[in-house]
Amino acid sequence: MMESRYYKEHSSYLDRDMEFKMYGYDGILCLIIPCQNGRFFEWEDRKMFDLMSKWIDAGQIQFVTIDTIDAETWSSHEASGPRMAQHENWVNYIMNELVPSALKKAKKSLDENMMIMGASMGATHAANLFFRFPDRFSKLIALSGVYDLSRYIYDNNFDGNFYQNSPLAYLPNMNIHHNYIQKYNSNQACFVVGQGAWEDVCLDDLRRLADVMYQKSIQIPSYFWGEDTPHDWPSWEQQILTYLPEIIEE
Repeated sequence: MMESRYYKEHSSYLDRDMEFKMYGYDGILCLIIPCQNGRFFEWEDRKMFDLMSKWIDAGQIQFVTIDTIDAETWSSHEASGPRMAQHENWVNYIMNELVPSALKKAKKSLDENMMIMGASMGATHAANLFFRFPDRFSKLIALSGVYDLSRYIYDNNFDGNFYQNSPLAYLPNMNIHHNYIQKYNSNQACFVVGQGAWEDVCLDDLRRLADVMYQKSIQIPSYFWGEDTPHDWPSWEQQILTYLPEIIEE
């Protein structure tokens, strides 16, 4: 069993203790976001770190895994304003509390770039953080995400907190001369989706996202796997083995 370190630290943004774990000893620090409503131990339970042990043991990459609060935000059917405000609190928790703490524990400079990765809604969150904070996250693997979050708004309240957390809301409006576009292009990222069972919505969203990125001259590849690739862990395992070495070894 790979060595891991467990932590529980208080978040002032969320007014609660938040749990996380860290794996590995050297290399770029990668933030893992679990699937919808997922917990920090999801990827460990799925043996994903065993799958990536070659690169962890070589000191090329280390990980921090966190909790979502999706049950209070995107998974909730309550009023959208408070839900989206709470999601933004979670973003602030990650950026201002979790990330500095994890970098310190990894014995890294607080201004060092990180990687971010997730599958399903974990990919949604990972992509959003990559697009919003390109100075922090310089590498991304997003597997089977959705990128238009309007389907989670049930009361037509598309406020600012919604807007800045739904990539297909803000990216189409980004000026093609925005300095973030050059940063995206100097970073390393990939978007991946299958065309098998349960991938319909994700497939449609990635097609739309790929179109927007093309229009904005954002040179990030999108990979569309075949009809034998469902929205499920065996697909994501294969995709990580395919793209992780490309992202971290360049």
